[in-house]
Amino acid sequence: MMVLILCISAVVSYLLGGLNGAIILSKLVYKQDIREFGSNNPGFTNFKRTYGNGIVTWMVLVIDILKTVLPVFLTALIMQQMFGMWQFGAQFSGLFCMIGHCFPVWYKFKGGKAFITGFATIWFVDWRITLMAMALFFIILFTTKYMSVASCSAAAFCPVALAFLGPSNIWVELMAIAAALLIILRHYPNFKKLAKGTESKFSLKSKKS
Repeated sequence: MMVLILCISAVVSYLLGGLNGAIILSKLVYKQDIREFGSNNPGFTNFKRTYGNGIVTWMVLVIDILKTVLPVFLTALIMQQMFGMWQFGAQFSGLFCMIGHCFPVWYKFKGGKAFITGFATIWFVDWRITLMAMALFFIILFTTKYMSVASCSAAAFCPVALAFLGPSNIWVELMAIAAALLIILRHYPNFKKLAKGTESKFSLKSKKS
């Protein structure tokens, strides 16, 4: 029964995770594909730089959070009720949501970097880690102004914090490490830009290009 539940969760989480708010709204509202502008990344930061700081931009965050919360919460709840494995269920579903976001079948496997999806996941794994990681994220973001540095630092922090707080089992920790590595590896193009000094800085007051 557990194998069946996890298989269903993996498929549903992957498919829902592949629904990209930036792609959906750029096509629906602006009749364009966000992947053809800026950094070509279908994520919140590139959407904001391309289309500005309006309500549509913040809806990208809402979509990417909700598409993760639904399968992660349901999987965690079912796994808790049947096997007493909330953390495992949440991290398992969240990891597949992240994979779906990065490599979506809906968009020819060309997706985003899964940072928001990862943060939505870790909230259900251990909310204490989310609060600490968010604090670290904002400190680094408003100090360096580099979204990529802040995102990867916060992502790397999560499995370390989980190890200290104590995961429910080793598989939760291993999946948390895999999730962090996925986010960091997806930011590889940003690392190259940082090395060249061409990485764009984040600003709350960015204007539509």
